[in-house]
Amino acid sequence: MSDLTPPFRADHVGSLLRPKAIAEARKKHYQDGTMSAEELKAVEDAEIPALIKMQEGVGLKAVTDGEARRFFWHYDFMGMLDGLDIENRETGGSFKGFQGVELPPVFPAINGKLDFPDDHPMLDHFKFVASHTSVVPKISIPGPSCCHFRTAREDIRVKDYEDHEVLFQDITATYKKAVAKFYEAGCRYLQMDDIFFAYLCDPKHRADKEAEGFDPDFLITRYAQMMREAIADRPADMTIGMHMCRGNFRSTHAAAGAYDMAAEAIFSTGVDIFFMEYDTDRAGGLEPLKLLPKGKQRVMPGFITTKTPEMESLDWLKSKFDEASKYCDLDQLGIAPQCGFSSTEAGNDVTPDDQRKKLELVVQTAEAIWGEV
Repeated sequence: MSDLTPPFRADHVGSLLRPKAIAEARKKHYQDGTMSAEELKAVEDAEIPALIKMQEGVGLKAVTDGEARRFFWHYDFMGMLDGLDIENRETGGSFKGFQGVELPPVFPAINGKLDFPDDHPMLDHFKFVASHTSVVPKISIPGPSCCHFRTAREDIRVKDYEDHEVLFQDITATYKKAVAKFYEAGCRYLQMDDIFFAYLCDPKHRADKEAEGFDPDFLITRYAQMMREAIADRPADMTIGMHMCRGNFRSTHAAAGAYDMAAEAIFSTGVDIFFMEYDTDRAGGLEPLKLLPKGKQRVMPGFITTKTPEMESLDWLKSKFDEASKYCDLDQLGIAPQCGFSSTEAGNDVTPDDQRKKLELVVQTAEAIWGEV
């Protein structure tokens, strides 16, 4: 295990384009039924080390498995929890929140008491990365809010959870256990993708939650409390990151709106590193950074997009950090791409070469601004 300690100046959110061999193997297993789970795992085990080497090769000090074993960035993890199932509803329509692009008709449903199982498969996913890198292994999982935000009221089928405060408490307890189990597995850098803080700054998503009977501002506050309590007891040598964006599916998005409504709650969570999407005007201005408490917490503004292949210039990136430093100390900033490159197995409309060049630019920018990665 590496003796490097995050936060780093250069980092990335986690997901990477799926290698062709993995994409083909997953199709054979999940769609064609011509490949066993054991055979699929063997392909993944053979291909993921090259993804790790690519990250190390561009100069990153924290690496992931690219989420290469997943269908979705969040549903795989959620469906592996006790009490939560991901249901395929071929006749129930599909979600079209990404600029009209259809997602597969899969939906989370809470059918039992929530808990984090001792044998959650992603514990082994992390251990695999840790055994194949000389730098810091990181795993990204969905944040606590996902279990609530993404599950429709009618799909919460546990009577006790009709009281949403009971549900919030059990989600928190589930994640508190997850943090402890990942630490036990050797994880010292855990990232949670809690994107719904940003969604709740979007007028449309706020209206949708109001229609469901929720006060969006209450949800922002309650989601922050869940995160804060879930990580409160983590050991001192465990770093927690949190990624926020406005959706990422085949280079499309699902939300828009500045962070202003949620910034105070976001920065109150006690998270160590904030990965904040900032590649377009959809994310609003940098003014919310003034609410970042002075100290050791760090923001990684995502000025570099993963949605398109066009390369940002180093001079432009420097100018964005000049602007950001008006609102918070430059020493509390680093850089990462705006989101992952493949939040689902479909991936964004970029090539593996584009992906590598973007990650190289992250490292180059960190070296140019701070003289370190």
